Formats: sequence, C-alpha cells, structure tokens
Amino acid sequence: MLCFLANFSDVFGPFRLFDYVTFRAGGAFLTSFLLVLLLGGVTARLLRRFNTVSAERLAGLVPEEYIDKRKSKTPCMGGLLLIGAVIVSSIFWTDISGVIAPVFIGCTALFSLIGFFDDYIKTAHHDRDGMPGKVKFLLTVLVAAAGWCIVRYCSPLGVMLDKFYVPFCKEPFDGKYFCWLLALLTIVGASHAVNLTDGKDGLASGCAIFSTFTYAIFAYLMGHKVFAGYLNIPYVPGMQEAVVFASAICGSCIGFLWHNCQPASMFMGDTGSIALGGAIGLLAVMTRQEILLVVVGGVFVMEAVSVMIQVTSFRLTGKRVFLCTPIHHHFERLNWTESQIVIRFWIIAGVLALLALSTLKLR
Repeated sequence: MLCFLANFSDVFGPFRLFDYVTFRAGGAFLTSFLLVLLLGGVTARLLRRFNTVSAERLAGLVPEEYIDKRKSKTPCMGGLLLIGAVIVSSIFWTDISGVIAPVFIGCTALFSLIGFFDDYIKTAHHDRDGMPGKVKFLLTVLVAAAGWCIVRYCSPLGVMLDKFYVPFCKEPFDGKYFCWLLALLTIVGASHAVNLTDGKDGLASGCAIFSTFTYAIFAYLMGHKVFAGYLNIPYVPGMQEAVVFASAICGSCIGFLWHNCQPASMFMGDTGSIALGGAIGLLAVMTRQEILLVVVGGVFVMEAVSVMIQVTSFRLTGKRVFLCTPIHHHFERLNWTESQIVIRFWIIAGVLALLALSTLKLR
C-alpha cells in the first residue's frame, strides 16, 4: 500500500525508495518484528485471561505418559499475533493492486482462520483432537485450490504454473494436471507438516525463518530480469511482492521467538502453524520450486514422514518404529533436552537452506 508514495517522488525525492523491493522488504520485516515483539506480552496475558490453555495433541499414537504436563497452562493461539503481524505488515508494504500479494495475504488469513477454529474447539470444549481431521484437510485443500486458480488465471505466472521445474535441469517439463496436483500437495502438505513440527518452544518458528528466507531469495531472483536470465530461472514481473511477504514472515517469526523461546509464554497453536505452513507452501509453488521444498523444509518433511511411518507401522504390525512421534519427541525420549532438540533442528534447517540455494547455480 505504501508503494503508491513512489508516485510522488517528484514532490519529495526520498519517496522513490518505495520503488525498491529491498527497502519495502526491510520495512515489512521491521514492521512485523516490532508488532510481535511489542505486543507479545499483552497478547499472552489476554490469552491467559480467556483461558486459551493448550490442549496438547501429539500425532502418531503418543503414550499418555509422554505428554508434557508442565506446559498445560501455557496459552495457545499466539498465532493470532504472529499471522496478524504478517498480514498487517504485508498490506502496508506490498503492492496490493496486483494479484500475487492479495493471494498470499488472503490464503494465509484463511489458513489461520482454519487453525483458529481448530484451537477454539480444543480450548473451549477441552477436546484434544479439535476439528475432525477430514474437515480440516478438506478446508485446507479448498483454500489451496482457490489460491492456485487465482494465480493461474489472473497473475503474471499464468501458464508457467503448468510447467514442472526440476532442480539441476535447465528446461521445465510440461505437466498441466500433474502440476496442479503437485501444487495442492505442496501447499496442504506444508501446512500440516509445520503443524506437526510445532511441539517444542521455538522449533517451528525458528525453522520457518530459514525456509521463508530461502524462498525470499528465490522470489527476488525471479523478479529480477538480469539475475533470472543468468541463473536460467523463470522471470516473473511482480514476484518482488513475494519477497516482501516472505520478509514479513521472517520478521514476525523472529519477534515471536522472543516470547516463544524456552520457557514459552505462549504457543502459536494451529492458528499460527497451519497458516505458516500454508504460506511456505505457497512460496514454493509461486517460485516454481515445489520439489526443492523437500530440502528447504527438510525438518518439516522429516517430522511429517516420521508420523506417517509410525502410524502405518502401528496399524499394520502393532509396533512402533520410533519411541514417539513427531520425531522431535523421539529424541526427547533419548534424553535430549528441549534446547538441544530445538537448536540442533535449527542447525539442520540452516544447512538444508544453504544446500537448496546452491542448486541455483547447478543447472
């Protein structure tokens, strides 16, 4: 929204700064960071007042004795602040007259709304399972499909979404319906994977910083004609708005870590994790790097796959492969401290982000 000030640069020279994506990305980062940092304490107190304590649900058939009772009084729904800051910052710093920015903002808000109702059911009705899994899955699919359709038919990306891009390959492959299914799988899968990862103080938000920052770099290069040509990646006018949006997420997550580091004063809950994952999935689809999400979001993939393996094994054989899932609880059973788990997973996320960025030159 503030980018319209660039039109008045003849009146006031510094207004031309709003033409630069780096300036707007920095502004979005700082805005969301300060909003979360300054309002975090108030938000945590309000959440406690409304008794939004966490109704912990650990996927993967977790034995009751493994659930951490110490966190039963920590309020959830902190995602209201996390995602709210992202949306406010994005509205201020992106060009909402286009298509890309409104899709990011709208889909993220809808994902957050799904998570909010899930959290509400858990806290208000003391139902650990929350919203039925099939309903939640269907709603996330509908939001993802709506976002994809709008981008496919109304944005500069257009038919580019019908192309299948593979790391290390110079030319994309045609695959209209396959790309459509892959996009839905990426967005929905990412939203639920981040949701599963949100089980330790600072784990999901910290790993999300690495993922969104990586995709911000991809989006910046795609929106720069010279860099895109040199690196042999698709050039998309207007992709700079994805950079600003991703920067807002990074700033919000860093600000949230101030309140979410051990011991956390609040959890993001499904309100934040589903929206955060959906946004990362959208970034992967928009930058045409869905396959690379396996590397960029390697920690999230590891968490989701561990649950899938655990559930499948238990149903088929009655035995568990891991001591507890998602996999960060497996390491907890191996006597890793919470700080060890979180920091080591952050290290893995950072290394994977660097590996993903290295593919830019290997084409």
